[in-house]
Amino acid sequence: MPDLAKTDAAQAVEGKPHFKERFFVRFTRAQRSMHAVLFSTFLGLAATGLPMRFSQSYWARKFASGVGGFGTIIFFHKLCALVLTVAFLIHVKEIFQRGLLNREKGIFWGSTSMVGNWKDVKDLLGHLRWMVGLGPKPQFERYAYWEKFDYWAVFWGMVVIGFSGYAMWFAPFFAHFLPGWALNAVLVIHSEEGLLAILFIFSIHFVNTHLRPDSFPMDMVIFTGVESEEEFRTKRPQEYERMVREGKLEKRLGEKPAVWLVNFSRVAGFTAISIGLILLVLTLSAYFRE
Repeated sequence: MPDLAKTDAAQAVEGKPHFKERFFVRFTRAQRSMHAVLFSTFLGLAATGLPMRFSQSYWARKFASGVGGFGTIIFFHKLCALVLTVAFLIHVKEIFQRGLLNREKGIFWGSTSMVGNWKDVKDLLGHLRWMVGLGPKPQFERYAYWEKFDYWAVFWGMVVIGFSGYAMWFAPFFAHFLPGWALNAVLVIHSEEGLLAILFIFSIHFVNTHLRPDSFPMDMVIFTGVESEEEFRTKRPQEYERMVREGKLEKRLGEKPAVWLVNFSRVAGFTAISIGLILLVLTLSAYFRE
């Protein structure tokens, strides 16, 4: 039986090559923190918004009575909205500062940008062909087309759902320059667009990010910030090859995530997914009973 306690040097002396697994940084601490705020406030908005949207449902009434009434639900709904709005504005400020003031390349266009391009269209079509066995699997760069779609869905939601929500919250102010029918319309827009966002995140986003075969049961990189070299090379071969070609691969080297961080990430991730799936089931059951 081999001695697993042998050091790298001892194995080298015996002529046995030892390959240390390398990890590369994909998301910075600031990006991971922003995502944590995003998903926690979104869960809070969903958990408080759905009982108001389906207030006649049995589970909504029971939930409201358990937390102190719909007044409490509205309070936490507004609190989550404020926190999410501040985080969104900080992110927008950072993007424009890096792209316009600092003139950082790759923010608004190129292989490292979140802005869609012609390659994303070709990747989407190629992916569809690959799924039915009519072509090879497309090779992705730093961000795949579905990741960009998820990213811009947040912007769409913040503009449409956010504006309509604040228009209802501060109705007397908005009534000075919006007609009465518009204030009635924002109620419908906020409700239906919020429901659409919840259904999208708890089904499409969860499946694309965590439940696809190469990430199942969970993609940990958004929590730990790093991924193994094998994951990097397999999931995004074009980015990996570009980093090697430009001599920048070593600059992305990171540390192997600590055990406590991995365990904490799993608990946080599975908790979020579980809450999301429960809310998805409750939403569908209430929606089709209306």
